Amino acid sequence: MNAKVRIQLSVMMFLQFFVWGSWYGQMSKYLFTQLNATGDQVGSAYAAFSVAMIFAPFFVGMIADRYFAAQKVLGTLNLLGAGLLFYLTQITDADLFFWVMLAYCLSFAPTIALTTSISMRQMANPEKDFPSIRVLGTLAWIIVTNIIGFMDIGDKVTIFQISMISSVVLGLFSFALPNTPPTSTGSTSFTQIIGADAFVLFRNRSFVIFFIASILICIPLSFYYAMANPALTDAGMTNVENKMSLGQASEVIFMLLLPLAFSRLGVKWILVTGLLAWIARFVFFAYGDADSGEWMFYLAIVLHGVCYDFFFVTGQIYTETKAGEKIKSQAQGLISLATYGVGMFIGSKLAGKVTDMYTVNNVKDWTHIWLIPAGIAVVVLIMFLVAFREDKPSTKEKATVLS
Repeated sequence: MNAKVRIQLSVMMFLQFFVWGSWYGQMSKYLFTQLNATGDQVGSAYAAFSVAMIFAPFFVGMIADRYFAAQKVLGTLNLLGAGLLFYLTQITDADLFFWVMLAYCLSFAPTIALTTSISMRQMANPEKDFPSIRVLGTLAWIIVTNIIGFMDIGDKVTIFQISMISSVVLGLFSFALPNTPPTSTGSTSFTQIIGADAFVLFRNRSFVIFFIASILICIPLSFYYAMANPALTDAGMTNVENKMSLGQASEVIFMLLLPLAFSRLGVKWILVTGLLAWIARFVFFAYGDADSGEWMFYLAIVLHGVCYDFFFVTGQIYTETKAGEKIKSQAQGLISLATYGVGMFIGSKLAGKVTDMYTVNNVKDWTHIWLIPAGIAVVVLIMFLVAFREDKPSTKEKATVLS
């Protein structure tokens, strides 16, 4: 890959996650403080993203991949998204906010796949080149959340204005990206997009257990994304956005440790370690405080790297090795649809309802709220320990994991 293309793709990935990180983790605090939203309304706002993630593969697979150059679709969607974000900044009603957020997410969700597709199609060796491009996205998320934290605007409409301006920049920049023409010439069916060919994997009982566990663990994940920021703020922690960015930093560290974990632990015990981390982090959230117990909050945040990498990234690798070359793309699409779509939709709605259940006179009982996802993670862990059996990996699978 020549230097010009690498720089273009790096800037694209940086802006993509700058747009996303500007609002995603802070939206709940904004809704609670500025729009006086209920927990259910906050949960619905986050569920809008999951709904969009369900529909995004159909848009990309049946329209974007067949008729238009990917960089032009990316530019158009970002400019459309900027317009919707501008409208969002004018809204003062939480119910109307949901519908505009849903419209915005429907324009934003496909861009996640598009930036990945544009990047990989410009690479002769994606396995070697993509990680160094993708890491710019994580760095962007860390940078923008720290900017928001230092400016103390996590509960202000400014978070959407930052995202809106970034969307305009990315939208215009996209038209200057290397040409990535449509690749699909044959028909693309509904069953292909949902990964129906990968249903053959369900013949393996352990894969079924892993699949169910992946959906269920997205429920605690949704609690974290939707409620961690307002919970830490209510507890009296200062500069919450800055401190929560440590979670993304830990993602990078534990991603680098994954090959070592595979060689020492194997798939099952890496996944178990991830589940144990989920339980621990929510217990720390439940019983931490901003005074003598603030160390618990720090541990809960830093454990994000273990929770995410040791379960979700390991799960992607496990799916890859089980699926094989012919259906691996459909298998990954099926997992994404089930987790980021179905699992996080359920989790976002449940997080909102649980928060309302433990709210009295506008005071939230965060201890009891956090113990719910901790309990769910315990159930998933027990199910996984009892029912999951790790097959002995082949030489090819070992090579895939350690490459």
